[in-house]
Amino acid sequence: MADFDVIVIGSGPGGYVCAIRCAQLGLKTACVEGRETLGGTCLNVGCIPSKALLHATHELHEAEHNFAKMGLKGKSPSVDWDQMKAYKQETVDGNTKGIEFLFKKNKIEWLKGWGSIPEAGKVKVGDEVHTAKHIVVASGSEPASLPGIEIDEKTVVTSTGALSLGKIPKSLVVIGAGVIGLEMGSVYARLGSDVTVVEYLDAITPGMDGEVAKQFQKILTKQGMKFVLGAAVQGVDTSGGKAKVTYKLNKDDSETTIDADTVLVATGRKPVTKGLGLDALGVELEKRGQVKTDAQWQTSVKGIYAIGDAIVGPMLAHKAEDEGMAVAEVIAGKHGHVNYDVIPGVIYTSPEVASVGKTEEALKADGVKYKVGKFPFMGNARAKAVFQAEGFAKLIVDENDRILGAHIIGPGAGDLIHEVCVAMEFGASAEDLAMTCHAHPTFSEAVREAALACGDGAIHA
Repeated sequence: MADFDVIVIGSGPGGYVCAIRCAQLGLKTACVEGRETLGGTCLNVGCIPSKALLHATHELHEAEHNFAKMGLKGKSPSVDWDQMKAYKQETVDGNTKGIEFLFKKNKIEWLKGWGSIPEAGKVKVGDEVHTAKHIVVASGSEPASLPGIEIDEKTVVTSTGALSLGKIPKSLVVIGAGVIGLEMGSVYARLGSDVTVVEYLDAITPGMDGEVAKQFQKILTKQGMKFVLGAAVQGVDTSGGKAKVTYKLNKDDSETTIDADTVLVATGRKPVTKGLGLDALGVELEKRGQVKTDAQWQTSVKGIYAIGDAIVGPMLAHKAEDEGMAVAEVIAGKHGHVNYDVIPGVIYTSPEVASVGKTEEALKADGVKYKVGKFPFMGNARAKAVFQAEGFAKLIVDENDRILGAHIIGPGAGDLIHEVCVAMEFGASAEDLAMTCHAHPTFSEAVREAALACGDGAIHA
């Protein structure tokens, strides 16, 4: 048994960042984690390993389709799937060991095991009970499924199983056209799998700017992915060794079956709260299972806080990190703040897709007057030079030219979006971006041109 100022339950991006910030603020801190490695879902079976596979397969695509155009002649590389997975694991190991080093550096105690809260001020890990003035629940999330679908992580897999398949499937059906489904579908499409994405709604990437979503689907279709939209999956049968996915089209109720070697269920994620003992403590939950918190991330039980995927909001690692730092500040008696209006989202396909702030659809629904400035990457010299001229940068501003949102599909979109995030954080106008010198030739010039398009017009369009 040990006494702490703060015990954080979970070592994902929200949890480990919270623990480090608490320690930096002079609080005696411990972090509970039952995995063999730190970093949670993101570092172990989520963000980091998937980006490794996306990078590897993007390089494969470049070798197969663009090297010869640049005068790089020779036989296209063959895929050693086991070596690719080994590279992915090396990437994961380097990052998780990095978190362990940071814990040691900041004198954070790793309580190894799964934690529960028997009463306020106490955390049980294994047979030991530790006391803490403050407890932060950063337990993360897990894949959600659909009724009638049994996950075995071999033939029918979640994102976790999709990262470590025994072999590259000849055919893959992805259920759900969200971020995870499209990223992993993109990986296997580049590796040669016949990929079909089945989505219940009539468009991919729910909640995304409609214009971007349409362009994104066109590009992915051109890359070989197939889409069945407006379809409700009825079940997956694996009795014959392979998988049979049955769905009904919403518009006419007709039933269709697709055969596949592997099925990826990518229908979202749900918070992990089971086993923490929150019900017995009287901690209130939202209707969808998230932990209910106030403006300071405190639950209905004093001294117990919650952050990240365990609470309401987008299930994004960086959102959890911001909340982790903010709640540490609150616990230390300082002012913690998260600007939920400026949290970017990124899809790491090729091209990348990134967004922040409001979409046109949301502004129309709210009756807000706005103006759009848009610039195609076809007019960007750097993008054309590297065969990535598809897509566009788009800014949305209000009547006073204040930036309300940005939506980018194109090369480096996940990095370009942050220029707009900083501008929005400072309440900047599109003119402020347009009057800022941007290096040439860079992808970022597309953002400046979109800002110019909000005024008198873009230069290169």
